[in-house]
Amino acid sequence: MNYEINPEEVKAKLDRGDDFTLIDVREPWEFERSYIDGAKLMPMGDVPSRAHQELDPEDHIVVICHHGVRSMNVTAWLRQQGFEKAQSMRGGIDAWSRQVDRSVPTY
Repeated sequence: MNYEINPEEVKAKLDRGDDFTLIDVREPWEFERSYIDGAKLMPMGDVPSRAHQELDPEDHIVVICHHGVRSMNVTAWLRQQGFEKAQSMRGGIDAWSRQVDRSVPTY
């Protein structure tokens, strides 16, 4: 499984009702400004202490942030921890806003 997934693929998975976990690793103020319905807020700094309690290593996990840098770092860390189906959404919520859902504000 690739380390990255594009926003259109994530949208298709949501539309189909696929079973996966959407984790937003931005800060709470960023999440308040714009978010994807169904995403779980888990700021990047909280991931090491929360991942093993709140995430299932067997699940497909899609990690999002603002532009895709933090989410890629978290995805690499999750993979090292045994979450082999973790993927980073390429371009982050900024790409989501521009390519998938223009109602989600950019910042």
